[in-house]
Amino acid sequence: MNPADPLLAFLVCPLDKGPLRPVLSGTASVEALYNPRLRRLYPIVGGVPRLLPASGAPVSAGEHERLTRQGAP
Repeated sequence: MNPADPLLAFLVCPLDKGPLRPVLSGTASVEALYNPRLRRLYPIVGGVPRLLPASGAPVSAGEHERLTRQGAP
């Protein structure tokens, strides 16, 4: 998924309905969507976000720090 895709602005977490942060891969494409409030990571498979509550994987404290720093300057 392209990080400039306008669809990303409309996608929300299925649990708390809050915004999701894109997680970029090494090729500068979006590989997952992250909810830092609930520490849940939703995968993007074949360009399609998997936003079912059961699709969200819990994230460890260390991984949470890495993901929240990814978008920081």
